[in-house]
Amino acid sequence: MNKSIPSIPHKIIGVAVIWNDQKQILIDRRLPTGAMGGLWEFPGGKIEVGETIQECIKREISEELGIEIAVGEHLITIDHTYTHLRVTLTVHHSQHLAGIPQAIECDEIRWVSLDELDNFTFPEANGEIITALRKYHNQNLQS
Repeated sequence: MNKSIPSIPHKIIGVAVIWNDQKQILIDRRLPTGAMGGLWEFPGGKIEVGETIQECIKREISEELGIEIAVGEHLITIDHTYTHLRVTLTVHHSQHLAGIPQAIECDEIRWVSLDELDNFTFPEANGEIITALRKYHNQNLQS
């Protein structure tokens, strides 16, 4: 008799690394309740049926932060399993176009430089995004 392993939920998430004209990145702090509450993150959310990743990112940013962005090139896709959840994060560079970011579905928002990201505590999977950002930044400095 083989026991089946209980499957954990899998969420496909579109994530934006939103840049402003000052070369700063927008991060937000999760609400204190729930899984990973109080940690900082790159904004985004779950993809809905029939949506492209780009559409998902634009919609989520509009709903969560009240701003308009242009979704740009793909940075990294991360498949990460926590004890309670498996996530696939599809991360795109994005440009802030219009609106003032508001903490609609989060605790706090902040524009930070790439170097300042180390001062914030992110969920484990986000570490790979930060590493990819540094690699991308260094490659662009050399070209």
